[in-house]
Amino acid sequence: MDTPFDIERLYIRQERAGDVNEIGLLTAKAFAPMPFASGTEASITEALRATGALAVSLVAMAGDELVGHVAFSPVTIDGRPGAWYQLGPIAVAPQTQRRGVGSALIASGLDRLRELQAGGCVLLGNPGYYGRFGFLSDRALTYQGRPRRVFQGLVLNGVPMTGDVRLHPAFDVS
Repeated sequence: MDTPFDIERLYIRQERAGDVNEIGLLTAKAFAPMPFASGTEASITEALRATGALAVSLVAMAGDELVGHVAFSPVTIDGRPGAWYQLGPIAVAPQTQRRGVGSALIASGLDRLRELQAGGCVLLGNPGYYGRFGFLSDRALTYQGRPRRVFQGLVLNGVPMTGDVRLHPAFDVS
């Protein structure tokens, strides 16, 4: 960005068709320096979109510049589809990281899921960061042997779920 970033100018909106290429570039750039990144994050988002599995796809705009994106897609628990979703990938432009963009995207996305009467949301991520949104590690939910500390869930409506969570097959892209 040529001008200093101003969080007050940030607004969140639904992804539009014209955003697709920019979202891919932003996602690749945001994840490139991350030690935990697989390098497939942009491809995952593209595969979710191609299969119609982006239940919620929001972008963060600073003026006319796209500075962030978050995706939410359906999951199954013990092989049963339901009203639970996966948060991710989430990407924020490197020059605007640690300035509230990711938090704004997550909060807006969770609000959208509540509007959809979603039962809950799961994610793999840093408990110190995602805990502020109410995500907790839960022994009743598991994901492919991943450490419980980083696999977290958030009940949005109804009762907590139990079982093994499976993400959309788009997460299997390589």
